[in-house]
Amino acid sequence: MSHQMSGQGQPDGRMAPTLDDVDRHIVELLRVDGRISVRKLAEKVNVSRANAYARIERLTTAGVITGYHATIDPHRYGYTVSAYLAVKLRQRSWREFTERLADMPEVEHAAMVSGGYDGLLLVRTTDSDALRDVVLDRLQSMPEVMATHTMFILDEVRPRT
Repeated sequence: MSHQMSGQGQPDGRMAPTLDDVDRHIVELLRVDGRISVRKLAEKVNVSRANAYARIERLTTAGVITGYHATIDPHRYGYTVSAYLAVKLRQRSWREFTERLADMPEVEHAAMVSGGYDGLLLVRTTDSDALRDVVLDRLQSMPEVMATHTMFILDEVRPRT
């Protein structure tokens, strides 16, 4: 069994590593519990701790594992208003637009999409006034933004872990 992670080129220049079943099992275990000990992880995937450490390091270096974070309940954290914002942008302005989004902590996720809009944003705020500020004052004042469409999130289903 090969442990090399050779890959095929992607349009954006990144290499897609080849993962074996053990690599995928490690990633899935870390997705469920990023705080799992390497000893326990190694036991679950039937490899030595040294092998598990090496694989985690390789997966991190290859960009498969990009970090670890705490998953929060937005409502309990104080983000009581969540919405998806569909955004129409001027042609070829996605990079500039996403650079501006870096200064907006309310934007949890941004994706370039196909269809009638160019981007879809997941925005979480403390209240409707804060959402109004994000949409009307900050997003719509960006030169790249031609139009927005706001869809309030009424309920969310969280994946089971």
